[in-house]
Amino acid sequence: MNIQTPTRVESQLTDKGYVPVYTTNVIEQPWDTYSATDHEVWRTLFARQQELLVGRASDEFLRNQREMGMSSQAIPKFEEINNSLRSATGWELIGVEGLLPELTFFEHLANRRFPVTWWIRRPDQLDYLSEPDLFHDLFGHVPLLMNPVFADYMAAYGRGGVKAHGIAERAREAATTVIDGVAHVDEAKALSLGSDALSNLTRLYWYTVEFGLIRQPDGLRIYGSGIVSSKGESIYSLESAAPNRIGFDLERIMRTRYRIDTYQKTYFVIDSYEQLMEATRPDFTPIYQNLSQLDSIPAGNVLDTDKVYQQGTGEGWLHDGDV
Repeated sequence: MNIQTPTRVESQLTDKGYVPVYTTNVIEQPWDTYSATDHEVWRTLFARQQELLVGRASDEFLRNQREMGMSSQAIPKFEEINNSLRSATGWELIGVEGLLPELTFFEHLANRRFPVTWWIRRPDQLDYLSEPDLFHDLFGHVPLLMNPVFADYMAAYGRGGVKAHGIAERAREAATTVIDGVAHVDEAKALSLGSDALSNLTRLYWYTVEFGLIRQPDGLRIYGSGIVSSKGESIYSLESAAPNRIGFDLERIMRTRYRIDTYQKTYFVIDSYEQLMEATRPDFTPIYQNLSQLDSIPAGNVLDTDKVYQQGTGEGWLHDGDV
């Protein structure tokens, strides 16, 4: 890995909205360059979420956060967190400048490296940021990497992502013809050959690692990083009557579209982290082939086969924009 001088890589605003910008650079955390404002943003977000998450976040999340010494005093040093992670599960944090290409991200996970964006949002972005920053990555994702089962799930997900990327690339190659020196891709054929494997896998990550709920003896709790790092969604995901809350089902999740611009219409509930690990054991290749013959499911739909904890009212839902 090349260690680079860090820059701040963010999405670019165009006349068509925000366009993601990707980077593959791995950098040393420039901890000494964080400003007083950066540390104050961390303190504000950390204190606010800690107060909200008592009784809402999973016991495992809160316990691990304490054990690794994460606090509101200042932005944590990656190397200090790594001392805890390496001894607990063999994972380590690496600094990155922004969004990673899919294959790069998968390869890091497969090798038990979790990418953390080195920069933190500005004070005017406290309540919303369109892309991951240090607070989302470090506060939201890292505590559960102390759990051996969840840590194994993340590594298995990375290996599955590398494989799915290969399936998608081979499908596009098989659907490509060259006419007069110009490559033409038959997108429908590529899709039928399995190039939607990455979409299926992305949905699994979205509805578990980012926006998952877990059932504890004392009720439903949050473990997804996209929720625990969000003030509004920490409340909405558990207490609003609007969204569906449905039991975990691997293939159902892989078919289900999601929202990137609003709170989720549906949250999936696991019984344990072991359930996630068991879900990654089968070879997904025949699952991808099966799902390629089936329609995707709108984000807010409830099926007759679902284990329903709550069927949402749908209040406030937008009716377009599912991914």
